[in-house]
Amino acid sequence: MRVKVFYHDRCFDGASSAALFSRFYAERIRNNCEFVFSGLLHRAGSLFNEADFDGDENAIVDFKYSSSPKITWWFDHHESAFLSAADAAHFEHDQSNRKFYDPSFKSCTSFIAMIAEQRFGFNPAPVAELVQWTDIIDGALYKDAKSAVEMKEPAMQLTMVIESTQDAAFVPKLIPLLATKPLAEVVRSPLIASLLPPLLERHRKSIEILRERIESKDRTLFFDVTDQELEGYNKFVPYYLHPESIYSVGLSKSSFRVKVSVGSNPWASSPPVVNLARICERYGGGGHARVGAISFNVSEHEAAKQAAQEIVAELRASVHAN
Repeated sequence: MRVKVFYHDRCFDGASSAALFSRFYAERIRNNCEFVFSGLLHRAGSLFNEADFDGDENAIVDFKYSSSPKITWWFDHHESAFLSAADAAHFEHDQSNRKFYDPSFKSCTSFIAMIAEQRFGFNPAPVAELVQWTDIIDGALYKDAKSAVEMKEPAMQLTMVIESTQDAAFVPKLIPLLATKPLAEVVRSPLIASLLPPLLERHRKSIEILRERIESKDRTLFFDVTDQELEGYNKFVPYYLHPESIYSVGLSKSSFRVKVSVGSNPWASSPPVVNLARICERYGGGGHARVGAISFNVSEHEAAKQAAQEIVAELRASVHAN
């Protein structure tokens, strides 16, 4: 039996969701199976390739819905979970009891843990640490920006490695470790240990680059680092450098996309009032109310830049209005 698990790639919650799902599946559904893990990324154009759904069972976790009949399991918690109204209707009419959605959860990992326990009798206690940290990281539940930027906790170090990796084979090797070992032990493993020193140095340098690049006006930050290899920068650095901010909009670039990241300061003295997922959806992106993103093709740099500038103007105007 071959179970293929598709997860949100370069994302701690995505990798953790795949880990928890595979543990739950092996313990409560079928234990004599082979798991194959495949990362999915938000990009311009089609997000799914039907030919990739070649498992005996195919699951998608922490990523948008696919109405393909080959998808047998689905879990997500993003507000922007559906690519179309037709997909949303397809989900609403699904009778499989294998597809679940709730945007009120901080992380998809904690959502899977709850469903697996309540509906299938899974015991989430052995993965409680993983569930706790996905909520903290995906829900930005750090006590302050300094804690979010210092990278002291194993989960935060793992997040940095996951978000920075360019090796497609890395996260599939990591997922089984997340499913079975304490996070401190995972960080000390040969797979991770040698990667941390250069990434911590890169993190230090990224703080200095962002310090130079960020433009702060009307409590809304804007920065463009498309000329740097910084797509995996720590998203809390802007708020660490500019605690007065409410919103931030950043432009970054990788080999396959130009990304517009739209976020809000979890520690802002005035809470954000704009739903950022809705703004990003207008440009083909999505996310959560407090954080979202849009992916453009690498050839669409100017379109990405224009979208970023329009969003910055809208957010700055909203601050004035309130």
